[in-house]
Amino acid sequence: MTTLITHLINPLAYIVPILLAVAFLTLIERKILSYMQLRKGPNVVGPYGLLQPIADGVKLFIKEPIRPLASSPVLFLLTPIMALSLALIMWTPMPIPYPMTDLNLGMLFILAISSLAVYSILGSGWASNSKYALIGALRAVAQTISYEVSLGLILLSIIIFAGGFTLQTFSASQETTWLLLPAWPLAAMWYISTLAETNRAPFDLTEGESELVSGFNVEYASGPFALFFLAEYANIFLMNTLSVILFLGASYATIPELAATNIMTKASLLSLLFLWIRASYPRFRYDQLMHLVWKNFLPTTLALIIWHTALLIAFAGLPPQL
Repeated sequence: MTTLITHLINPLAYIVPILLAVAFLTLIERKILSYMQLRKGPNVVGPYGLLQPIADGVKLFIKEPIRPLASSPVLFLLTPIMALSLALIMWTPMPIPYPMTDLNLGMLFILAISSLAVYSILGSGWASNSKYALIGALRAVAQTISYEVSLGLILLSIIIFAGGFTLQTFSASQETTWLLLPAWPLAAMWYISTLAETNRAPFDLTEGESELVSGFNVEYASGPFALFFLAEYANIFLMNTLSVILFLGASYATIPELAATNIMTKASLLSLLFLWIRASYPRFRYDQLMHLVWKNFLPTTLALIIWHTALLIAFAGLPPQL
C-alpha cells in the first residue's frame, strides 16, 4: 500500500507544480506583451487577471471536442496526449534540487525524449488531414531536427568541461565559476537554439499564422488543443531550467529548498527573456532559419569541440589517442 501511494504521490508532486507554473507563465506572457504594446492585458478575471489561466483552462476542457471527419480518429487524439506525456517525462531527471529518477546519463535521456517529441507534431499534422497542418508539421520536424544537431554539439562541449553526463555533475563543476563565463559563445548559441527547438519567436515558423493559420494544431480545439498548449510551455520552462543547470551553476545550498528556489528563479528570468524576445523581433524567413543553424552554428560548434578537446588533452597530460 505504501509503495502504491509513493508511486502515485511522487509523480503528482512534480507534475502539479509544473502545470501551475505553465499556467501562470501564459498569464505573464500576455501581461508582458500587452504592457510592451501599451495596453492592459488580462485584468478582469480575478485581481489583476490572476485567475485568467484557470478560466482559460476550464473553458478549453469543457468545450465540445471537435474532430474533422476526414482525420485519422486514433492518431488525432493520441498525439496531444503523447506531446504532454513526453514534455512531463523530460522533467524526471532534473535536479531541482533532487531528481525524481536518478539517471547516470540524464543528459542523454533528455536528448532522446526531446527527439521523440517530433513524432507527436508530425503525427498531429498528418492525422489532421489538412494541408496547413501538414505543412506546419513538416516545418516543425525539419526545424527541430536541424537545431537538435547544434544542441547536441554544444552539449558535447559542455560535457567535456564538466566531465560527465549526469545533470548533478554540471552543478558540481560550477562551484567556483559559472560555465557562462568561459563558454559564453556556446551559451549564446544554446539559448538561440532553445528558442528554435521550442518553436518560439522569432523562430515560430511552424505556427506562422500569416501563412498557415495556426500551423500543425490548426484543426485542434478544446481539450486536445490545451494539451498541446501545456506541452509547449512545459518544454519552454524545461529548456530554461536546463540552461540554468548547464551555464548558470545551480548552487549546492545546505537547505534543499533554497537550491530549488535558486534554480527556478534563474529559469524564470530566462523565460521572461523568451517573452521579451517575442515582443521585440519579427519572424525569420525559413531559409534564414536553416542558414543560421547549418552555415553558422554547425561550423562554430564543431570548431569549439575540437578546441576544447585539445585543451583537455593539453592540460590533463593525456596521450592524444585517449
